[in-house]
Amino acid sequence: MSWRPTASLENLKLRARILSQIRAFFFAREVLEVETPLLSAAASTDPYLDSFKSHYLGPHAPQGRDYYLQTSPEFAMKRLLAADSGSIFQICKAFRNGECGNQHNPEFTMLEWYRPGYTLHDLMNEVENLLSEILAVDSTERLTYRQLFLNYVGLDPFQLTAEQARHCLNKHGVTPPEQVSNIDDWLSLILTHLIEPKLGFARPVFVYDFPVSQAMLARVRRDEQELPVAERFELYVRGVELANGFFELADAAEQRRRFAENLRRRAEQNSPQTPVDENFLAALESGLPDCSGVAMGVDRLVMLVAKVTSIRDVLSFPVDRA
Repeated sequence: MSWRPTASLENLKLRARILSQIRAFFFAREVLEVETPLLSAAASTDPYLDSFKSHYLGPHAPQGRDYYLQTSPEFAMKRLLAADSGSIFQICKAFRNGECGNQHNPEFTMLEWYRPGYTLHDLMNEVENLLSEILAVDSTERLTYRQLFLNYVGLDPFQLTAEQARHCLNKHGVTPPEQVSNIDDWLSLILTHLIEPKLGFARPVFVYDFPVSQAMLARVRRDEQELPVAERFELYVRGVELANGFFELADAAEQRRRFAENLRRRAEQNSPQTPVDENFLAALESGLPDCSGVAMGVDRLVMLVAKVTSIRDVLSFPVDRA
């Protein structure tokens, strides 16, 4: 085991410069920088995320109380939006248990911002402006989720069957797990194994209009084919998923229903049940302004600028040296 940092001094200086550029970008647009708690009494109900749990004993909890390290600052930031904060951004640590690899560390840095009055495409424009300053990007491509699958694997994701998905993966030399529980998991396998590695090399690619089942926090509308789609986008640069954005759901009852569905799916896969964020739901009930929001991985952004392929090269001390 070594005590030394895994990132070079050059990359640590680059990281500091990029953080300064991000702040300057938002300050120039009069977007308020905020801080919210890293610890919360609630946790994400997302079936694909696992939270770190800690136990607090002291004032306000004499018998002790479990708290969770945030997987994202989203719920707390939306409480600020409901309290009339206006446009806000935050650069903070987020935590996801079990996630470690070339593009993942269980503790990572996230940039998240919200723009009241912005449509999803307005927000994509602003993301593109940020990329032009930090990555010197000239232009981007935009594809619907349906166009993406049709273009790359010749399948319509909104009509996909498990048999079609298995055949597609086998044809491309990918052996799927024996047990795949639902169509979303099949779509994820195709996306991560066959499509993502090819995305964003000529220019960054925005993928938008996702299946409704893949966007817990997004509003739903109907597209040109009258299909219900979630107003969500993901951004890919050189095969890396860099950002995830939504036109934000503001209906508290619908949000509660989606949380319940997530908890049902967690139970099916024997994942721990997590407490729902009642403060967040109360904020939605009080009124969330129409807005779009996006989360961007800062470590991955630094990786792209530094032209490295491992997150270890841009972190001072990843999990094995923390």
